[in-house]
Amino acid sequence: MQNNLSIADRVRNSLKTQFIADALAMPVHWFYNQMDIEKAFPGGIQRFEAAPEFHPSSIMSLHSTSSGGRRAGHRHKAEPQIVGDVILKGRAQFWNVPNVHYHHGMIAGENTLNAHCSRVLMRCIAADKGHYRTQTFLPAYIGFMTADPPAHPDTYAESYHRGFFANLAKGLPPEQCAMTTHDTPSIGGLVTIAPLVFSERLRGTNVHDIQALCREHLELTHPDESLMQVCDRYVKLLCGLMEGPDEESIKALLSEAGKGPVGLDIAALVKRNLPDNQVVGRMYSPACYISSSWPVVLYLAYKYRKDPWLALRVNTNLGGDNVHRGIVLGALLGLISDDVAARWFDQLVNSEAIGRETAALISAATAAD
Repeated sequence: MQNNLSIADRVRNSLKTQFIADALAMPVHWFYNQMDIEKAFPGGIQRFEAAPEFHPSSIMSLHSTSSGGRRAGHRHKAEPQIVGDVILKGRAQFWNVPNVHYHHGMIAGENTLNAHCSRVLMRCIAADKGHYRTQTFLPAYIGFMTADPPAHPDTYAESYHRGFFANLAKGLPPEQCAMTTHDTPSIGGLVTIAPLVFSERLRGTNVHDIQALCREHLELTHPDESLMQVCDRYVKLLCGLMEGPDEESIKALLSEAGKGPVGLDIAALVKRNLPDNQVVGRMYSPACYISSSWPVVLYLAYKYRKDPWLALRVNTNLGGDNVHRGIVLGALLGLISDDVAARWFDQLVNSEAIGRETAALISAATAAD
């Protein structure tokens, strides 16, 4: 526990831990059979690993390269090829091949696309002296995603990215480019939230106003009310954990975050002492949908709050959308303990740059306006 650390130190550990969680889960992202994880990595993932060449659960070939969602029966000739021509330049060749890994070619300790988007937001906030502005973030996001060569190592872009740039290619204003698909209410939408919460809270903004600002940010890419309701709870939970609560208060904060529309009695669930793969796989889906992924995050945070490295490994080896779950889980656990950040951060490929960006964000947020 890090009750004796400053709020700025907790924020630093939280941001570092979310990038660690992302890189840890990357090699088995969207593996939906735990035996496949065991086959690829005997004993499961225990450290940073490279993405294997073969992905047994990959359906990347079914995803649309011209819009959000899945492929249509045919693509109209007038539709631009978003993957390859607009974003992910030079990487479309990997999309129509069975069993190609979503993060093809990524090495141990590298971060996925959404984690890099979180870094884009961090840089924007620091550049704007601790303030969040859509007019700064949107051009930066567009410039980052359309860079040639790509400014990140990833091969896959979630539906929301492809939908956004499909709408942008049609001439819509950037602030109106969000596309609603079947997976808009997904855990991936929460990946960029923590830096925004931290910067505002460090500046003294109240929780209600931070929630409203995060909704404004989500509206740009994930316009879904069910996701925004979970985001409200995530914001409140992050703000509560920033204060360095004691053990009982941590449990209370995590329990409260599961109430309401989610309807999760997290303490009772953990007390049942069920195998993790029964909770995640039978009771709750390991997929991206927020209706299951948020309860899974809270369950893992509550059960393994005293051993965050174990929590991140368990999350990783449960498969599914473990990367985006992991980023949210890592942000929470990093506010409780500095153990993971201290042991693993320096092994990230981009640790030096992320360290500078984290420091710049905290410095900008804590400086007087």
